[in-house]
Amino acid sequence: MHNSKSWLRLMVLSTVFSSTAFAQSLHYEPVSFSRVLITDTFWKARLDKIATATIPACVEQTEIKTPRIRNFEVAAGLREGKFEGIFYDDSDVFKALEAMAYSLKNNPDPVLEKKADEWIDKIAAAQLPDGYINTYYTLTGLDKRWTDMSMHEDYNGGHLIEAAVAYYQTTGKRKLLDVAIRFADHFDSLFGPGKRNWVTGHQELELALVKLYKVTGEKRYLNLADWLLSQRGLKLAKGYTWTDWRDTAYAQDVLPVKKQREITGHAVRAMYLYTGAADVAALTADAEYMEAMKAVWEDVVYRNFYITGGIGSSGRNEGFSVDYDLPNLQAYCETCASVGMVFWNQRMNMLTGQSLYMDVLERSLYNGAQSGLSLSGDRFFYGNPLASFGTHNRREWFGTACCPANIARLTASVGDYIYGVSDGGLWVNLFIGSATSVTMNKKAVGIAMETNYPSDGKITINVNPSSRNRFALRVRIPGWAEGKAVPGDLYRFKNLPEGKVVISVNGKPESVTMEDGYAVILRDWKKGDIAAIQLPMEVMEVQADEKVKQNAGRVALQRGPLVYCVEGADNDFRAWNFVVPENTQFKTSYRPDLLGGVTTITFEAPVLETDASGQSVQTAIKTLTAIPYFLWNNRGPNEMQVWLPRKINALRINPD
Repeated sequence: MHNSKSWLRLMVLSTVFSSTAFAQSLHYEPVSFSRVLITDTFWKARLDKIATATIPACVEQTEIKTPRIRNFEVAAGLREGKFEGIFYDDSDVFKALEAMAYSLKNNPDPVLEKKADEWIDKIAAAQLPDGYINTYYTLTGLDKRWTDMSMHEDYNGGHLIEAAVAYYQTTGKRKLLDVAIRFADHFDSLFGPGKRNWVTGHQELELALVKLYKVTGEKRYLNLADWLLSQRGLKLAKGYTWTDWRDTAYAQDVLPVKKQREITGHAVRAMYLYTGAADVAALTADAEYMEAMKAVWEDVVYRNFYITGGIGSSGRNEGFSVDYDLPNLQAYCETCASVGMVFWNQRMNMLTGQSLYMDVLERSLYNGAQSGLSLSGDRFFYGNPLASFGTHNRREWFGTACCPANIARLTASVGDYIYGVSDGGLWVNLFIGSATSVTMNKKAVGIAMETNYPSDGKITINVNPSSRNRFALRVRIPGWAEGKAVPGDLYRFKNLPEGKVVISVNGKPESVTMEDGYAVILRDWKKGDIAAIQLPMEVMEVQADEKVKQNAGRVALQRGPLVYCVEGADNDFRAWNFVVPENTQFKTSYRPDLLGGVTTITFEAPVLETDASGQSVQTAIKTLTAIPYFLWNNRGPNEMQVWLPRKINALRINPD
């Protein structure tokens, strides 16, 4: 199926999807992953590792080491047994299938495709005649289905739909898509205006229904997503028994979505909720959704946001606590929450055309999310703290295993976030070596981006229209490149970057206009034109708002989009025994031998150590090394800090 004719057929199919009149309120329509070829050094290595290590790990855990696939086999009558595991485990199968779909586009693999088809056959066999599918209730008592909104039936169904859409977009095969349609029709037969009320306990179905609408053109699914959003905060539904003991703020159900202005509760549920709300807002032109989301977004980014792009500081509720409560050692920062930040901020960027949302997406993508995946591809973080005494370590799996497949599906689908198309405009949102073909003014335009980003700030965009074509190339200029650490004032750079953004076309400086953080190059493009962007890649010191008490007297280091940390593995197995004085000089160098190739930051700093007797302390100036935060803990558990102390009273000399 992966021959050139098949590839062309899928390109045409994807073009049909992206050019339909769905985007009523969008500034641009994203170019689908299925139409983007990733050639990037940084991302291609990670995509290959997803294919060769992460997905095999997910398959082994899902099919052999845990009962997830067995549950479908039992539910389908293919074997004897009973339900094993946790009631939401079906979702991990669907997320793994979605990751497989993206990976099959990036790395065609007949063996993996055969495995996916085997799983799909079992899933289809487990579906009941009325369209219901959930192995927990099928095997423990169908009389209890749809009685408890905290039991993830809708969440599982949402991930089924997402997997089905992705698999259809990659392969053109309908079997899983038809299963998803039957499930959605089953849900729609029970819930909606004039039927039963319902509030999704773990949001996911809302955004999934919008994806299903875009593929099928069936407006009932969009209306159902809108209706589900409208149910929140009304207290109309019966059976809302919180089996996990938390209150309704935990699931963002205190106020109607359109009246929400503050972030509350479980971080992942919130991200999926607001992603769905943004999707619906784009298709219904509902300004009230947009007003609410902008306010909630500002509450997150201005007061509840980690420098790494992580969110959800509290492990107690896997989410938000109070404003400016951003501990480092105890930071929860679930990997799935950073994945959700990528989803939500893409939608906000599409809705507004403002680059600040893509700036946040980039921060979460490169730092908070990628930290969740090891370089080997088969070890994972559930939580991502910003400091460690050496007790935090990636694991091969979890009892609640949402994160491994989630980071796999995000990474494998990174092609979804690079380009966008609008009337008369091509949007470049992320700097990832890649190639695609788009239609501008009814003419084909080939695009090829080349870069060593994030190690290097040079980006070249080769523009090859089929014939001379006038349109605007809109290139995001990251806020950090112009001295803005993050939107709002939660974090700021100590100094402005000395370097400037330089833009040229065909080797000559190009005058551009700036619109909402995008450099707009409007011209008649011809074959062979090359736009080049040079971003300043200086080491910047980041300071936190004084309201963040945990970071008082501390500084973080950032270069380009990457936040850095000091890890013991590079510094005599210590990361807590030094200070970073004012006016410290930082140097960078590329180390091809380290962590798969990485640009390090080195600096001289006073280091405090005890003598052999442990009775006295001595100070020495030593050269310390910092690495990108997302790479820490790839050499075993050891000390680590993102926020580095300015003062001696913040040191910890002997961690043992």
